[in-house]
Amino acid sequence: MGCFYAIGDIHGYLNKLEGAHALIAADRAENAGFADAPVVHVGDYADRGPDVAGVLEYLMAGTAKGAPWITLRGNHDRMMWLFLQDPAQDDPVRPDLHWLEDRIGGRKTLASYGVNAGHDRTVAAIHADARAKVPQAHLDFIMSCPLWHDGGDVFFCHAGVRPGVDLHQQDENDLVWIRDGFLNDQTDHGPLIVHGHTAIDDVTHYGNRLNIDTRAGYDGPLSVVAIDGRQVWQITATGRVPITPTPAQ
Repeated sequence: MGCFYAIGDIHGYLNKLEGAHALIAADRAENAGFADAPVVHVGDYADRGPDVAGVLEYLMAGTAKGAPWITLRGNHDRMMWLFLQDPAQDDPVRPDLHWLEDRIGGRKTLASYGVNAGHDRTVAAIHADARAKVPQAHLDFIMSCPLWHDGGDVFFCHAGVRPGVDLHQQDENDLVWIRDGFLNDQTDHGPLIVHGHTAIDDVTHYGNRLNIDTRAGYDGPLSVVAIDGRQVWQITATGRVPITPTPAQ
């Protein structure tokens, strides 16, 4: 058994991330058992929102100060890193998607670093400016983010796990991208799988997994949960709300 906080997909919204940590600070003050509970961020710091640079700087600064934070890597974070290495290097899971497509959000991400990523510029020119303006420390931070965290009764990752595969032997592509084969599977994975990646309207406990991505990247809220063993509460401005299992049919 162990106590954790977890925060859903952030997608470049620094104001929402600061608000989430304010809720956690208030909850810690009310719940002594959570005074030292780690905070797990389930990834997707990049894309769609206005301040990816600020989000990464915030996470890096907190980590450097010794905050009990765990920052997992998401698929959008990986796509950002891949583009900054080589703009022709597609994500191996979704080679049909390019990071500068508007539905992905690479242009907004680069704008937060002062890069002109307008549609009238060539990819080569955008990439050159990005290499000059995106701090290497931000890219190093992305790649330093683990793909999963084993919390005993809970297992945290960005997208989910491949059923039937040992949790410590999961493939990176599944950990950051999986939907098919996981979302509709009711297998007991042992620990409760806590994840984001698939945007839904409300934090939902499916019995074997907990999805905490509530559309922060699509004008929705950034959700925060407290977890003790397999008990889950959503943290709100008015206090804790129990999240009970509602297994998928």
